[in-house]
Amino acid sequence: MAFGLKERGGRARARRVSGGGSGLAVAAAPTMLLGRLQEARTLLALRPYRLLFTARVLSLTGTAVAPIALAFAVLQLNGRPDRQAGSLGLVLAAGMLPRIALLPVGGVVADRFRRDRVLVATNLTCALAEAVTVVLLVTGAARLWHLAAMSLLCGTAAAFAMPASESLVAHSVPDSLRYPATVLLMAAQNSVKVGGPALGGVLIAVAGSTWLIAWDALTFIASAVLLARIGSAPASSRRPRTAGALPGREPAGLIRFLVDLGEGWIDLRSRPWLCLLVAHAAFVAPIWMVGYQLMGPLYSARHLGGAGPWGKAMAAFAVGLLAGAAAAFVMRPHRVWPVVCASTAAQALPLGAMALRWPVPALIGATALAGVGTALYAALWGPLLQQELPPDRLSRAVANSAIAQLLPIPAAYLLAGPATHLFGPRTVMAAGALALTLAAVLPPFARRIRTLTLIPSRPGKAAGRTPRQTA
Repeated sequence: MAFGLKERGGRARARRVSGGGSGLAVAAAPTMLLGRLQEARTLLALRPYRLLFTARVLSLTGTAVAPIALAFAVLQLNGRPDRQAGSLGLVLAAGMLPRIALLPVGGVVADRFRRDRVLVATNLTCALAEAVTVVLLVTGAARLWHLAAMSLLCGTAAAFAMPASESLVAHSVPDSLRYPATVLLMAAQNSVKVGGPALGGVLIAVAGSTWLIAWDALTFIASAVLLARIGSAPASSRRPRTAGALPGREPAGLIRFLVDLGEGWIDLRSRPWLCLLVAHAAFVAPIWMVGYQLMGPLYSARHLGGAGPWGKAMAAFAVGLLAGAAAAFVMRPHRVWPVVCASTAAQALPLGAMALRWPVPALIGATALAGVGTALYAALWGPLLQQELPPDRLSRAVANSAIAQLLPIPAAYLLAGPATHLFGPRTVMAAGALALTLAAVLPPFARRIRTLTLIPSRPGKAAGRTPRQTA
């Protein structure tokens, strides 16, 4: 009995301490928020980061509206309704295929050369492609193959730009500020994405699609000018000696490129935690994309009376992305697996809402939560790679992990149609929600993910070590 009284007293004291701790946490919240705002000001005071931040956000103001403008330009170019869908698909595929196929090459180039110069070249390439598109449209000389060729050129440039851009963030700030630098940039970009598509639709109606493409070209030029002033140093000039090479001799030409390419995949395979997370994302991404890009519009058209409700859900997802980025900037998650689980579970919500025929407000709320989860995971991913990978191999890791996630998506798109025809959309959506829920439960069972932690400030850490793990 005495033991029981002591235990109850201990629990009461624990509750009092817990309550006091909660009160202290609430009282400290304004101070923490002010600290985060001061941190943002410190970041923007750093010239390389400020230039990169401004260049990325400015470029995105054009990129956010360009796909809509290009789509309407293609539709206006081909007036036959029976061929419009095929024409638009051809132009979009021309832009997507090189992004997937050349991502590993882009990673090698970004690790080999100065990343700021790679980004200047890719921005100028996209500016040239968009400017040629504008001239062809204004003069009336545009043909479908012209737009497809320009889309192919932009897609090729994007394959080189993405690894260089993601890696350059790590070189524009001190190690202790990498996490907030990544998240602050993501929050700014998400804020542009929230209003970009809607604004693009209005501007197309007012000014026409051609002038939006011209604006995209101008933002690429302005971004290139800003990036040219960063003056970033190369990632690394030191290289391990290739097996079989003579001492003091470096592989050259094609052999050197193949060695660099192989090192990127070796880095991926040699880190079990990275393999597991990439495999998890490669499983989740196609299910989410099929649900969001295909099943959502289909469900809205068949059961919600048209595109309007799904348009509201997409807007809610964009708002969720912004809210998630803001939360990630303030919260600073430490353990990786809770973020992975929460993000995946949140992405299951819209599919489950459609399968269970939830009312529209519930579907909009579910989609907003999916946006929050997606942003939280995205905020974690970049700093985690920056923390655990050598700087001279970071771009290849970014590219290889991205291509592993992108490759299954086209196959998922192709399989979604027959599956919907055979089993019905409701069954497909329910199966997708169940699969994502299962994927949300599994990460803690993998010890290498369960013990993986993100440490935003680790000055002096040797890059590429085994991830910091906790018991």
